[in-house]
Amino acid sequence: MSALPTSQLFDPSDPVFRAHLGGKLGVHATSELRGAADLSVLYTPGVAQVSLAIAADPTLAAVYTSRRNTVAVVSDGTAVLGLGDVGPLAAMPVMEGKAVLFKHFADVDAVPVCMETGSVDEIVDAVARIAPTYGGINLEDISAPRCFEIERRLQDRLDVPVFHDDQHGTAIVALAALLNAVRVVDKALADLTVVVSGAGAAGVAVSRILVSAGVGEVVVVDSRGVLGPDRDDLATHKRELLDVTNRHGVTGAIGDALSGADVLIGVSGGTVAERDLLRMAPRAIIFALANPDPEVHPVVAARFAEVVATGRSDFPNQINNVLAFPGIFRGALDSGARRITEEMKLAAAHAIAGLVDAPTADRIVPSVFDERVAPAVAEAVSGRVLDAVR
Repeated sequence: MSALPTSQLFDPSDPVFRAHLGGKLGVHATSELRGAADLSVLYTPGVAQVSLAIAADPTLAAVYTSRRNTVAVVSDGTAVLGLGDVGPLAAMPVMEGKAVLFKHFADVDAVPVCMETGSVDEIVDAVARIAPTYGGINLEDISAPRCFEIERRLQDRLDVPVFHDDQHGTAIVALAALLNAVRVVDKALADLTVVVSGAGAAGVAVSRILVSAGVGEVVVVDSRGVLGPDRDDLATHKRELLDVTNRHGVTGAIGDALSGADVLIGVSGGTVAERDLLRMAPRAIIFALANPDPEVHPVVAARFAEVVATGRSDFPNQINNVLAFPGIFRGALDSGARRITEEMKLAAAHAIAGLVDAPTADRIVPSVFDERVAPAVAEAVSGRVLDAVR
């Protein structure tokens, strides 16, 4: 964290602080309370009838309570944006912002749940105990590798969708962008070699969705080099990733992986040298997604690649999770889904890509303010749920 004194970090006259004054969220009632008659219906004695009905049939909670449209945005503040482990209180403005995006783009009511960090067991148990209040759980800004096990165990334990947006939101939008980028450079997914720089939460999810989508070869690189057969220092999540990537057994540094590669996807925050980019195939694609400093500056990347994307809003082709998560949860809540499946993620990516009729080098994903996005993603996700029950 920054060592700057508080006086240099906090200026209450700054427009950013003024916009956050009092927080960004509030609570509103959906039913009017105008007098004693309303009180007797909305609270005692009338409410007891609803409670008894739900006790007899728990599925009615999705009909007669706010659970049907409410998601918990859960974080322990250990990996907040590019700030790192700032703790649950400092994570609150970010989680409130996430809730604003849920409401604005998909009319989903989202509630920040920022908790003290603890063991995986403690976090899983805490989330599981509050889960009856919510129709879905969005995990956010939890450090790797803990985030992988927390998500897996919650998915196994709960009967509502659990989605780690840092992983899967990034992966879905990156795949959507790639689906259109290959149209621009006239290549096929099955013929691609994609290098993923970064084996954390986003890197793992991006790599896995690319494999599921049919990309020919995916090679993952971490801070020590290629995840290859020569590595005996791999953590469990990296060993599992190696099982489904690097079919040709590439070893060495990132430059070795990029030799002849068609695509570079950076989700690491590191820097990729120009000498390594020179080794990429003609008509290359570079997604440098680290924020605020991409692995390759877009101006530099444009010298080596025909299509360039970043995670920033001040350059073309922003890979932004807001294209995915609002619609994902809208579709899951509306269809009564109990989990977010790989098929739903792939369907979401194709729905996002499909909103760009004629992709160009400067436009491979729709704008985050395109009002068609969330409904299209929601419909794609719901469709997969309905297909599964037919």
